[in-house]
Amino acid sequence: MRGVLLKLFAGCLLLAAAGHFLTPAIAQGAAPKAPYPDVADSCPGLISMQRPPVVPAALNADQVRITYAGHSTFLLESPQLVRIATDYNDWVRPAVLPDIVTMNHAHSSHYTDRPDPGIKHVLRGWADNEKPARIDLQFKDVRVRNVPTNIRTWGGDTERHGNSIFIYEMANMCIAHLGHLHHTLTPQQLAEIGKVDVVMVPVDGGATLDLEGMIDVLRALKAPLMIPMHFFSSFTLDRFLQRARQEWDVETADIPSTLISKTTLPVKPKVLVLPGR
Repeated sequence: MRGVLLKLFAGCLLLAAAGHFLTPAIAQGAAPKAPYPDVADSCPGLISMQRPPVVPAALNADQVRITYAGHSTFLLESPQLVRIATDYNDWVRPAVLPDIVTMNHAHSSHYTDRPDPGIKHVLRGWADNEKPARIDLQFKDVRVRNVPTNIRTWGGDTERHGNSIFIYEMANMCIAHLGHLHHTLTPQQLAEIGKVDVVMVPVDGGATLDLEGMIDVLRALKAPLMIPMHFFSSFTLDRFLQRARQEWDVETADIPSTLISKTTLPVKPKVLVLPGR
């Protein structure tokens, strides 16, 4: 019996020694066997099985990040990383939970009655009984205000104050989102909007304001940077861009996100197309 135990002990020593000498070989390039699926799935401590956490890149004090989520929804991020989603709805939402959402009333693709309960500020760009919504919110380094406009109903009537142009003030810039704009702007509305640095503009030319009318709005706003949205297809986008090139430079970005600041705004007005639909 004692002899058997001694043999087992010697065998364990040999296995341990073999493991000691094999370890450097694995570190130098010999691939270890993959863990069994049930082991990997049951072990949350395996870092290789987890996606790295999403850590937002820090912004300078004068920078704003604009990311196009699609349709009329953008994610705006301020220097203090306040996140704002425009025309927040049930179908198109940014990948992260925003602090503030703004919405318009024209169609359900521009608002929701079921916003995520974690959102701190839900701002509706219309009020009951066709009264104008009046919004002026200050949150950290962001101010959000609105200028009401009218919309057409499905029957062709007018719903007064059913849309809002939202203006987001941050990083010493004014960024305007025209929402579901259906008409050109009055001198009073232009005065309320004020000077804007960036404007997000619906360019479908049918469900919203017609193409020439929207060009007139952009001429009146005189924003250095114009970003198209609400274009449904490449055909309607290309139709707008073909007309816009008669007035301004046009650039198409490779990714749906851009960093802007007061000092990097184009000297000559430009249309910037962010990928999306």
